[in-house]
This record gives sequence, structure tokens and C-alpha cells, in this order.
Amino acid sequence: MTLSACRVSIAEPLLIPIAAGWFSMGSDAGQSVESPVHRVWLDSFAMAATQVTVEQYARFLDATGNPPPPCWTDPAFSHPQQPVVAVSWFDAVAYCAWLASATGSHYRLPTEAEWERAARGGAESRAFPWGNDPPASRPAYHTRWKTGPEPVGQSPPNAFGLFDMCENVHEWCSDWYGSEYYAISPDRNPQGPLEGNRKASRGGSWRHQIKISRCSARSSIPPEFKYADYGFRVACDGTDCNHL
Repeated sequence: MTLSACRVSIAEPLLIPIAAGWFSMGSDAGQSVESPVHRVWLDSFAMAATQVTVEQYARFLDATGNPPPPCWTDPAFSHPQQPVVAVSWFDAVAYCAWLASATGSHYRLPTEAEWERAARGGAESRAFPWGNDPPASRPAYHTRWKTGPEPVGQSPPNAFGLFDMCENVHEWCSDWYGSEYYAISPDRNPQGPLEGNRKASRGGSWRHQIKISRCSARSSIPPEFKYADYGFRVACDGTDCNHL
């Protein structure tokens, strides 16, 4: 399928509802920015089952006239079902705003807390979405992600039904990044620091030596950067999604 063949009417993403509740965020066994472990309450929300794909992003470009990201025509990154990459945080926010306006649902980027709760799939004590076995134990780990991300949904979903959490591409979050934020984070619906120089991101990357991250692992880059291993997935308020 060519990119031009993908450019059709809007199709809303498959959303997975995440019930309101408490969970333990962070890790005392990871890097210092992942501690302290703290209890967090999140209101209900929904998370897209997959990362935003090239096919989905093409509809946004056609509707808005926005310029395509770098790598758009590179064969390593242009398969319709690959996650779109080399989008800045601002690009990701613009996509969410367009999708919200076109559908009437409040699409947005997830917070760090929402992303981690979704990645854990309800199993708070596990390091990875599947458990505690290391990434290299996953089937075909050493032969995957050679030149770019895989089409979405190639790995089994986690317990919530979410694909590619912690792998494939880093995913932008809505929060400003604060390395010491966990020490002062509110215990209900944390949104991150009020300001900063870098935006938070989560998940592993196809081009890292260790290609799958722990659920609690944190990363960040300036919001204007466009890297070939950065993508995103959308979230939606639990009471504001038309088809949930």
C-alpha cells in the first residue's frame, strides 16, 4: 500500500479504557530519576492501542497542509503501519488538536503517570509489561529492529490490550520533565512541572543497544527535537471519548 492510498477520511484510533485507581509509580531499582516510588491516583482515561502510524499521520498532513517530518519518504520509516517518527513534541500536540477538532473527543498526549500505569497493565511489581524476564528473553529479540521500527502490533499486547509499550519508538508525553519531580509530585493526577526545557518521553527505542525499556524508565529531550526513534500515541479523557 502506498502513502497516497492511505490518505482517506479520518479514522479514530482504537482506544483502550483504563479505569480510575491507585498505582505505585516509579522504581527504587532503576535510575535515580525513577525514585522515590510513590502512590498515584489517576482518574479514568483511555490510551490508544498503538503508536500513531504513518497512515494515520498522513491524514493529518493532508487535512492541515503541515509539512511532513524528516524521514517521511525514507523506505526504512515510511511503511503505512510503522509508527510515524521524527515528529517534535509540538507536531504531536498539533496532531492531537486536529484529531480532537475533527472528532469532538478530547485527544491529547498522555501524562507520564498515565503512560506508566498503562504500560504496567495492572501489574505494579513487574519491571516490564510481560514480567521480570529481561528483554533479550523475548522471541527473536536479537533479529528485530535492525534498520527502523517495526509495524505496530507485532508483539503481543500487555494485560490492558496495549501494543508496543516500552518498545519500538520513544513516545512523547505531555509533561515537562523534572528529574526530581517525584519527590514533590501530587498524589492525584500529576501533570509534571509547570515549566522546563525538556519534555518527558517514555518507552524503548529501535536504535538503542537495549531496545525495550522498563515500565518505569524515564527519558526526555527538548520539545523541538525531531529524532528518528521518537513517535507518540494519543490518550483521551475517560469521560470525553465519543466511542467508549
